[in-house]
Amino acid sequence: MTSLSKPNRRELLKTGAIVVYFAMFTPGLGAPQLKKTVAPDEVDSFLAIDRDGGVIVYSGKVDLGTGLSTALTQMVAEELDVPVRRITVIQGDTALTPDQGVTYGSLSIQNGGMQLRQAAATARLALLRKAAQRLGESGVNLVVKDGTVRSRSGKSVTYGELVRGRNFSLKLDKTAPAKDPARHWAVGTSVRRVDIPDKVTGRFTFMQDFRVANMLHGRVVRPPAIGAALMSVDESSVGGIPGVVKVVRLGNFLGVVASNEWAAITAARQLKASWSKWEGLPDQDKLWEYVRATKVIKQETTSDVGDAPAALAAAARRLDSTYDFAIHTHGSIGPSCAIAEFEGGKLTCWSASQATHNLRKQLALMLSSPEADVRCIYLEGSGCYGRNGHEDAAADATLLARAVGRPVRVQWMRADEHGWDPKGPPTLIDLHAGIDASGEVQGWHSEFFVPQGAAGNVELTAAALADLPRETALQPGGIIQDSAIQYAFPNVRTVIHRLETTPFRPSWIRSPGRMQNTFANECFIDELAAATNSDPIEFRLHHLSDPRAAELLQRLARLSGWEKRGRPSHDAAAATAGQGLAPTATGRGLAYVKYELVRTYVGGVADVEVDRGSGEIRVKRFYVVHDCGQIINPDGVRNQIEGNVLQTISRALMEEVTFDRSQVTSLDWASYPILTFTQVPDIEIDLIDHPQEVPWGAGEPTAAIVPAAISNAVFDATGARLRSVPFKPDKVKAAIGGA
Repeated sequence: MTSLSKPNRRELLKTGAIVVYFAMFTPGLGAPQLKKTVAPDEVDSFLAIDRDGGVIVYSGKVDLGTGLSTALTQMVAEELDVPVRRITVIQGDTALTPDQGVTYGSLSIQNGGMQLRQAAATARLALLRKAAQRLGESGVNLVVKDGTVRSRSGKSVTYGELVRGRNFSLKLDKTAPAKDPARHWAVGTSVRRVDIPDKVTGRFTFMQDFRVANMLHGRVVRPPAIGAALMSVDESSVGGIPGVVKVVRLGNFLGVVASNEWAAITAARQLKASWSKWEGLPDQDKLWEYVRATKVIKQETTSDVGDAPAALAAAARRLDSTYDFAIHTHGSIGPSCAIAEFEGGKLTCWSASQATHNLRKQLALMLSSPEADVRCIYLEGSGCYGRNGHEDAAADATLLARAVGRPVRVQWMRADEHGWDPKGPPTLIDLHAGIDASGEVQGWHSEFFVPQGAAGNVELTAAALADLPRETALQPGGIIQDSAIQYAFPNVRTVIHRLETTPFRPSWIRSPGRMQNTFANECFIDELAAATNSDPIEFRLHHLSDPRAAELLQRLARLSGWEKRGRPSHDAAAATAGQGLAPTATGRGLAYVKYELVRTYVGGVADVEVDRGSGEIRVKRFYVVHDCGQIINPDGVRNQIEGNVLQTISRALMEEVTFDRSQVTSLDWASYPILTFTQVPDIEIDLIDHPQEVPWGAGEPTAAIVPAAISNAVFDATGARLRSVPFKPDKVKAAIGGA
């Protein structure tokens, strides 16, 4: 395989041009091993050092544009005392990198990075022992700087000289000590992103830019309804289009392959095919009735303290609210893309999948091939922060490439992406609380209606259409987090109702479940604070015993200039003064979460303006205080927080999948709008660093608090409660009228 564009690192790896990287140092052993191991307990799976002292990092976690590769570089540079510039990261290649799990859940540093740190600590210990032998010195007399080991007597040896082109052949040593944070020089500093220069200058190769030799182009002809069956195809309808190579039909899977992309597009549009009718989707205006009526196949109790039902029954005052969170698409700015190539019966697939090791399993299953005959290689694509269409495009390309015997590139278009990616499922939440005569909360009872699944692999559409082997069993999990609450009430019961079906394939989108659950919980906490005439921050502090939580909320109050408040005062003040209401109301709202109740603390305050006439909400400023333990790259964490805020403001204010009884109808940016540059708020951030603690994730937690902060701010401005995401103008006007 030879690229038609400038050779890059992945091409060199495939051709074996840097096979020297696979032949590393084995202390006291013989010939080098040329086969790259990916065993999760081997140092060689994660690290290699070339003869010049350059370090190769092999990461199963991938950089989605989040700056992960920079942070991983810092962590390894720190442990090995090697300059950042001398480290190269290879990521998401199933032949070269260990399976560290899917890149999701804000776990890439917490899990993936920590594995790399331990591998580097193990390697450093072995290198120092080897250097002590070489230099005839005690290990305590050695220091390392820039990949060179020096003794007090002035003798030195480089890592490259120690390695001499051999494997480490070491097991990860869980007892190998990581460097004392007091001596850190790379971790904790804002190292410049390693990927930005090439992205700014146009040299970076995204998945959509990648090409291979002898490549053809494919397009899939989509059914007019999600469950439609293909009745007939008239191949002669595209016979006059120059460049068409083949029409491919496998059951209900229909595609075209051509020598150039425009021919493939033209053929896909002109190909005449007849399909059966199908109207299996619910009426969108009755979605929540559909969700509530869906069969519950499993019930999980995530918290059970005291006797919540009895406490509610005995309460002097009871609050009951229902919250709902709409179906979302991933809305990747660049549609999904993949290339598949068969050589000697073995498949290589290039994809922007966040789960290349899982994709490998799925493609092998679809082809009824051994996993060893499938290699998936990650190339960064358009960010999606979840399972969008990347895997499905890979399956499309695989089936078309197998049919024509040449490499095939499949580039989805906007309607493919919006219409056929799996969706963030609808979530319905009932909340109940009881307050006694003294104003204390005595009971909390919550019920969440969520689909079974939305956590594991998502069925490949191409495999389903072609009726090929595939995973069909939905896997539970991924959406119960943050259903239980972090506040200490005497009686608490939280229940998850797992539903049998959902209108579309359920999948994970940034902060899956945690965002929906935190939205409802933090809005309802605000309702309780208002019902007891309590300041929202003081109310939370009253029911939290965690000192890190208290520090965060106190710093949030200082950062935002929070003024103590009970019930919303803007409308009340105007009414008391005998004045009319201003056309624009302003307010601020708060939300807080300890993510999944076990890691990253984050709190936020939203300042909003609400246009009473139009119902439009404008988020003017957003304040965030963030504690993710040890911070690897402060600038990178700030980038993540800002991205969380912007993406989730978009989701909270405007994003919603629309559909009829047959298919998705929000197939473009007009029907599925997202936040624009003119709507971006000012964002102020305060980072709490705990260098002695383990690092937690920053990729998701801030997203979880944004919808609740906005909803609570609208209540502060108008007295109206917004309990249904997205907060579209018609909902806002109705809520203001009701209030």
